[in-house]
Amino acid sequence: MSTHLEREALVEDEAKRSGLALGVSVAGYVTAVVLANIVTEQFGLVSVGFGLLVTAGTYAAGFALLARDFVHRFGGRGWAIAAITLGGAISWAFSSPALAVASTVAFVSAELVDLIVYEPIRRTKGFISGALVSNVVSAPIDTFVFLSLAGFPLTLETVGGQFVGKVLWATALPLAIYWLGRRWVLARRSSSHTYN
Repeated sequence: MSTHLEREALVEDEAKRSGLALGVSVAGYVTAVVLANIVTEQFGLVSVGFGLLVTAGTYAAGFALLARDFVHRFGGRGWAIAAITLGGAISWAFSSPALAVASTVAFVSAELVDLIVYEPIRRTKGFISGALVSNVVSAPIDTFVFLSLAGFPLTLETVGGQFVGKVLWATALPLAIYWLGRRWVLARRSSSHTYN
């Protein structure tokens, strides 16, 4: 009987060999970064209820933090840094240069912290724990750097809104869906092997 981490490593190795997972992860990351910047450029701060405000691209930015963990998982640190650079360069073309710089500096700052937190936790507790904990730690850094450099106010309403959007809706919820999907795939594989 294999352990949870052994099964996760097997799925990860298969995905690495195909290259498809890395390609999808990079494309998802870059798309999320560019979308976050375009939407923020167009709409600025928006209300999300409960007295909280977010930049309009918060959910896409939060998804980018999670997508970056998938890039890191399937391609390593070099691919994660390359994806950040590519997202910043494309954002420069589609949003204001100031917003693209603020976004890139924020993502690089968050990535540096993420590199310290994600990998040790992923190795001992698995991908989902590593991604969740690293995003809980890196999301506030991304938020403070981005809001400051992009000229948005640093208030309880904006910081709280960004944190809820990035961690709850754009990290925890997709990770729960990923966990359920992975369990389903592993269960199907396990049941097909018992009949062979």
